[in-house]
Amino acid sequence: MTLQSFRQQTRDWLLENCPQSMRNRAFHFEDAHAVYSTEDARLWRQRMAEKGWTAPLWPEEYGGAALTRDRYRVLQEEMMSIKALPPATGMGLAMIGPTLLEFGTAQQKREHLPKIVSGEVSWCQGYSEPGSGSDLASLQTRAVLEGDQFVINGQKIWTSGAQHADWMFALVRTDPEAAKHDGISFILLKMDQPGVTVKPIQLISGSSPFCETFFDNAIAQRNNLVGEMNKGWTVGKRLLQYERSSAPAPRSKTKSTALNAYAQLGKQYWGDVRGKIADTETREKITQQVMQEKALQYTIQRVAAETESGKAPGFTTSIFKYVGSTIMKEGASLKSALRGSDGIGWAGDAFTDQELESTRGWLRDRAATIYGGTNEVQLNIISKRVLGLPD
Repeated sequence: MTLQSFRQQTRDWLLENCPQSMRNRAFHFEDAHAVYSTEDARLWRQRMAEKGWTAPLWPEEYGGAALTRDRYRVLQEEMMSIKALPPATGMGLAMIGPTLLEFGTAQQKREHLPKIVSGEVSWCQGYSEPGSGSDLASLQTRAVLEGDQFVINGQKIWTSGAQHADWMFALVRTDPEAAKHDGISFILLKMDQPGVTVKPIQLISGSSPFCETFFDNAIAQRNNLVGEMNKGWTVGKRLLQYERSSAPAPRSKTKSTALNAYAQLGKQYWGDVRGKIADTETREKITQQVMQEKALQYTIQRVAAETESGKAPGFTTSIFKYVGSTIMKEGASLKSALRGSDGIGWAGDAFTDQELESTRGWLRDRAATIYGGTNEVQLNIISKRVLGLPD
């Protein structure tokens, strides 16, 4: 089949099978659980999973479609053309799935990957601890091997979506006598068990996407150890690279579309003079923001071409994380600033729903510069691992 024939078939199939409620719908990751819990979302996920298009680049034996990079690009473009939401989101597809493809045993791949593709299970990440965030290797959550299972005690924090997750992938200390970066293992454990307690954390935005997670003799099976015992730091770092390669960034879109989103706000709140925003400085800020977004998109496309040859994402993913989260924060700040005093409302009839959401978006999007590794940590990685600068 030619690429053009594949494009036409894909376009026809998407138009017929994507529910209207799963099109042209913007949402923040904090609202993902509600968005993907609807009947239309389940139907969309089921239809895409049957095609292997939930994870289109994964091998067919694990539920993927094994698409070539060209066909994958066509699928993305045709989904964007009808403004279709991805059939699934979350840490299964973006983080633990690719990690298992690289490090998992055959049994682990057979057990977990098809369920990620189908959306049957959801995952959360057990990395950060109250005293171990940016210095992750100082983590203290202990896992003691007793027979064929690990007994886990300790605490994790900022575990996104833990209250909804079926499984967690976690870094735990299995050899407390070893050096800091040694003695750490990467394990998978079920969340629905007596030894796991989850407490959501309410944020300043009013939502609770993050949680505290406590382990009190929680159990993980030995066959759910990923990689070697006490060598989990290598696996954990690779997963972070997968996470950073999918770090928050503006959706791919044309320059005119991006410009209109900001320009419409500018005209609404600053005035329209002969089709232009009345304030020159505001026009310049919008142009600069759009240029930054496009530059990031081109960088992502370039690195995607490199991974086409089979290369796993490397330290350049820290560039995605740093630039993507910064642009995301600045974009939210710009939208709030364009609204003036109407962009900082918290409650009351004096503000529209869009204005109130803008305030919350401005507050929560600042967190993107922290989770997944703070911007300061990313700058250190870039300087040492990408630029080769001395310590």
